[in-house]
Amino acid sequence: MNKLNIRLRSPAEVMKLSRLGSFHQSKLSFLRSFIKEFKDWNYKRNVFDLDKNGYGTAVYSLEKNKKNYSLVCFANYLNPEERSDRVIANKWDTTFVLYDGIPTLEDLERLKNNVPKQEAGRVTCKELSLARANKSVRIFDHVVDSLSQGKQPDKQLLSKVGYLYRTTAVYGSGKCGLADRFRIKDRKEIYGPFRLEMMLVYLVRQFTFDQVNHIAKLKNPNKAIKLDNDIARNLGIGNSTGLGLAPFIVNHPILLNNWIYCREKALKEIRSIEKIEVKDFNIFLDCLSRSKINIDSWLTESDYQKNKIKSLKSDLKKFNQYLENNCSVKTQHLWNKIYAWVESNLSNEGIEYIVSMIMEPYDNITDPLINEMSAQEEKYFTIPAHRKLKEVKKIIENNYKSLIKIDYEDKKNITNFWFISKNKAEPRIANRYQEYGSELEQPLAIGRDVKQLYHRILKANQNDTVAEFLLYNDDLRHIVRRVFIVEQFPYSEIQDNIIGASLVPIDLLRLKLSFFGSNKFDPKSDKWLRINMYQGAPLPHELKFSNDTWIYNSLS
Repeated sequence: MNKLNIRLRSPAEVMKLSRLGSFHQSKLSFLRSFIKEFKDWNYKRNVFDLDKNGYGTAVYSLEKNKKNYSLVCFANYLNPEERSDRVIANKWDTTFVLYDGIPTLEDLERLKNNVPKQEAGRVTCKELSLARANKSVRIFDHVVDSLSQGKQPDKQLLSKVGYLYRTTAVYGSGKCGLADRFRIKDRKEIYGPFRLEMMLVYLVRQFTFDQVNHIAKLKNPNKAIKLDNDIARNLGIGNSTGLGLAPFIVNHPILLNNWIYCREKALKEIRSIEKIEVKDFNIFLDCLSRSKINIDSWLTESDYQKNKIKSLKSDLKKFNQYLENNCSVKTQHLWNKIYAWVESNLSNEGIEYIVSMIMEPYDNITDPLINEMSAQEEKYFTIPAHRKLKEVKKIIENNYKSLIKIDYEDKKNITNFWFISKNKAEPRIANRYQEYGSELEQPLAIGRDVKQLYHRILKANQNDTVAEFLLYNDDLRHIVRRVFIVEQFPYSEIQDNIIGASLVPIDLLRLKLSFFGSNKFDPKSDKWLRINMYQGAPLPHELKFSNDTWIYNSLS
């Protein structure tokens, strides 16, 4: 296969928040790669001990070659006044833990005494992920009431929300005593980023369906029916997500690089294809067609998101016209032609949606990349102290060009600061000129710190080593380390000022959530939003026969 000499898109272009905040899910997204990895595992419901109100214990497992992972669920009565999506809540409708293996009765008793307490409880290295979730009460009750009366719930009502439960936190990697990553990092099936968390959420989704079926049956044994599989399949799990996600991206530069690099590499390889197979082009066209219906179900009250959805719809309309009038599967390097037109004619929202969608036919390109999306960041923690300052200067000029041009003496460029909220126990952002606490600022202002490093280097002897420089500039050690990281990992830095007045914080959330595979972004402010996960995904008994483009399904 002949290929064009196509380069990866520039970090200066891709790593702008206006672009990153327009990313959509793709075949590389973690929940989709989880489905693919586990589609040939055996699913089983091991325990289902719920009372007539749906309270009790349930256990679900995935098994292959005598290896097991189990979701343990605890459903309890929750006073409506105590139901809250805030991360600092201490009671929930359900709590969950992902167990390494099949739990014994003794394990279940231990977990029952700890998991419902979440952070206040303690688990062991046999537990891999921890979560809690609350009902969407109106939808949950409607489904139970409908099923108990022998009828399916209102599809239109369900479509507006898209889930029965939403999670308020999903934890892993050592939190509350959970297994540290080093214990399990070499397991092939969970090597992809956040794969255990994606497994937990997927199995939680099935629990929500089983729970409504169970309650409805006991409410009216003679008349109740089960939730239709087509309806269940097109319900996901909701999530309320705030700024706690944002610093993760800044604090894990190599991981961020690997996520972005794999996406960019996939795009480069696809654009290089000389001749497109008809079957591959038809997969793309099918996803495009289904997208129109799917996007219509993205409902929000946010003007910001309404404008994004409006822009996307307009872009896809223009794109359809372009395809019909200008594109033939016989055209050489058709994907590159399409991408060039998209980049020149559509908004960031439309560009990145098409970028995701042209990956759909190409398992051969995307599948090998999935295992490249994890990172062993500790390997790159050491600072090469023997390097010269003139080398550091050059790296900064090559990789932080736009950030060192910013005037950080101008108030509008340092308006915000990031801190850890004592009350909410999570990272938050505040206006340093209107709120107290800037002395507690977290080291997330990479652009400002890079420029400070740059200025000090300009005043120093360029032939000094980094070791000599750090003897008297130890306060900049963290940013020196990042400079050497970006030298090797060009997509590791966001090329925007994340403490400036113009920052839109949910762009940071959107970036991370797109790689999770979330959709239906519904901002409730510029600092938090609701999303949906696994909407359209195959049910556990359908995994072996699932179509990989399920993400474009709609509840109609």
